[in-house]
Amino acid sequence: MSGRQHRETEPARRIRARGLAAGRGSAQIAEEIHEKCGPQFGTTRIKGHRLAHGIALADVIEQVRALFERDGKPAPGIGETLLSAYESGLKRPGPEYLHYLCTVYRVEPVALGYEGPCICGHGHKMPGVVRGDLQDEKPEASPGPRERWIPPQVDGDPSVDGGEEDENVLRRTLLGLLAGGSVALDGQVLGSVDNIRRRMDGTLVSATVSPAMLDQWEEAAVGFGRQYMNTPPLRLLCDVLLEFSAVRKAMERRQPVDLQERLCRMAAQLSGLSGMIMINLGDHRMARSFFRTGRMAADETGDRALRAWVTAREALVPLYYGDPREALNLAKKSGDLAGQTPCAAQAMAPVVEARALAMLSGSGKKDVVDQAKRALSRARSAFSQMTADQKEDAAFGYTERQLYFHQGDALVRLGQAMEADLILEQALTKYGPSDWLDPTLIRLDRARCKLMEGDVEEALTIAQATIEGLGDGCRPDILMQRAQEVARAVEAKAPGHPRLKSYLETLRTASVTELEVPTA
Repeated sequence: MSGRQHRETEPARRIRARGLAAGRGSAQIAEEIHEKCGPQFGTTRIKGHRLAHGIALADVIEQVRALFERDGKPAPGIGETLLSAYESGLKRPGPEYLHYLCTVYRVEPVALGYEGPCICGHGHKMPGVVRGDLQDEKPEASPGPRERWIPPQVDGDPSVDGGEEDENVLRRTLLGLLAGGSVALDGQVLGSVDNIRRRMDGTLVSATVSPAMLDQWEEAAVGFGRQYMNTPPLRLLCDVLLEFSAVRKAMERRQPVDLQERLCRMAAQLSGLSGMIMINLGDHRMARSFFRTGRMAADETGDRALRAWVTAREALVPLYYGDPREALNLAKKSGDLAGQTPCAAQAMAPVVEARALAMLSGSGKKDVVDQAKRALSRARSAFSQMTADQKEDAAFGYTERQLYFHQGDALVRLGQAMEADLILEQALTKYGPSDWLDPTLIRLDRARCKLMEGDVEEALTIAQATIEGLGDGCRPDILMQRAQEVARAVEAKAPGHPRLKSYLETLRTASVTELEVPTA
């Protein structure tokens, strides 16, 4: 035992002896050890509990291993070195190890110095006792301020339950979707979605974060990005926002700068992804709100590439639902933020610029076509400088297939039907069988190409087969709007075409099916 450890252990041993003699339980003794030894020796709460029990690191490890064995789990990898790192504050236990350490000491995570509930959900203490043993202590009649942990609340929270009820609404929605039902994006779900976003706004304004298991959240965000192209949007939204809510809770206590930056990055990414999903679901007001939250979080990181990514994604809101002039301005702002930094936004922004130009000036104008094609050329040049990881990420990066798709879409709007159809055909070959969102939009763009070439029959055949091939939950508003654009274009070009009535009936049936809500 080192001299420092000896100096720390001696007063802890005396505190424990006096506490036992006075009839106090180990949780109260641990709190006293932390208070008296912490300032001098840096004794953490979790170490205070081991010292209060008068046991060695090896004893705790054996108890954890016995609990794993009792629960039928493989032997854990935790050892004395890792537990010592927890006690010194160099590392934080993951959710599973924290659960078993709470079980060993019979206290809640907050008693060990970690905010938030345990993953088991039922607690490790007697009712009414927050820092106490399950068996060794009796609940006090009126616990003092240190005895009770009250979750911090953010000013202006829409509710006082910390967001649990809103999370429950999303969980119920997710369960309904997983059960194969068709669930509507109704007022209750939208209310919960906005409440979670507003809590993040409040947390960012308060500028306080706390320790969190960031690795798991970062991996989850990457996973959500992979699911973006092939998961029904409402189902993905529930998953993303439950993680988003967990990140918000972790940000309610200030943390060292590097961890704070990682949390803010997570908040920006998840908020931006939520905005992207809301675009697909057709709620442009909520999408704008999420992008505003994402900008606020990205600004906290100082990362120009991240700020540019949020802005480029936000530009899609006015591109699809608003004023193309606003989309053009946001695209240019994103490009300015990206600067010379090789990143997704550096390639994405000029593509949005080209699409906005095409929408503003219509098709066929040579000066607009040339200006838009110059923007597309800049996008291709920027794409070639991106890293391999960025080129693989469809949500937080920018993939080659997205570049082909968006180039083709811009050319369709510019009236360059032959060139657009060729590029869109290439784009389709780069998507997998499980991808449905972008491929559906690409096929609808190809239908418009056929229409511009005068083949109305082929245009309606492609569009109708595309809509009929979509599964439940895979007909978001953004797709149905594009399908309606094809119908309007056919009505303008060939209003009496015999296939038009059948196509309009397909659209009506698809829209009604998507809005159906299963009865309980």
